[in-house]
Amino acid sequence: MAISLSTTFPSNTTTFQPTKLPPYHRSSSNIVGVYYDNHNLSFSLLTKSLIRNINRSSPHHPKIAASAVSGSPGFASSEVSEDATSLLDRVTVFDLNGQGIPIADLWKERKAIVAFARHFGCVLCRKRADYLAAKKDVMDAAGVALVLIGPGSVDQAKAFSEQTKFKGEVYADPSYSSYEALRFVSGVSTTFTPGAGLKIIEAYMEGYRQDWALSFEKDTRTRGGWQQGGIIVAGPGKSNISYIHKDKEAGDDPAIEDILQACCS
Repeated sequence: MAISLSTTFPSNTTTFQPTKLPPYHRSSSNIVGVYYDNHNLSFSLLTKSLIRNINRSSPHHPKIAASAVSGSPGFASSEVSEDATSLLDRVTVFDLNGQGIPIADLWKERKAIVAFARHFGCVLCRKRADYLAAKKDVMDAAGVALVLIGPGSVDQAKAFSEQTKFKGEVYADPSYSSYEALRFVSGVSTTFTPGAGLKIIEAYMEGYRQDWALSFEKDTRTRGGWQQGGIIVAGPGKSNISYIHKDKEAGDDPAIEDILQACCS
């Protein structure tokens, strides 16, 4: 079975020369690829186990539809509902030693930029980690911590930290509870979009790579890998969230200037 999403570019688009890119991953049971040919960008995904999982009846995993419409628009705001902060107060994340920590304690006594990854194998999340870490000197000067949280296990978080050499703190949220509290979007239609496809191509051309072993581990695979993330600026104070960006699709990074203005101005 295959999922294919495509879009047609205007005839005057010259960003890429017509070419066919190699599949990102190929095995006996899985083929994932992004192809660009004759002004047409296509995503193709063939994976028996993944299709079975995402087609299960679940509020978090809608049936696959022939659509490339993205979810609700990404946005930055200082408005976070009391309900969200109340739910966050009950969320526990885990450090790389497996120690459970109430998530709000990460910013209770300090200001922090907290990035929420799609999952620990995600190529775009690896690029986001670098994009934030590149400004860590500015954050350090302002006394602001840099934190990344991913949905998955402590072992996955360790692998991500070791592979990326991320300069900030890394935590795992195995229950996805922080994502649900902040109402980050999830779904096939927020993952396979033309914009996300271009960003994946750019990331690969810049040398970033997806970790397919992490991406297809059971914890990520059973949830489909369709979770999107976001970025918040929070603290000091458990309920003090001064900035939130919710990704509308994979790779929906806000301008770094906006984040620095919220955290460090």
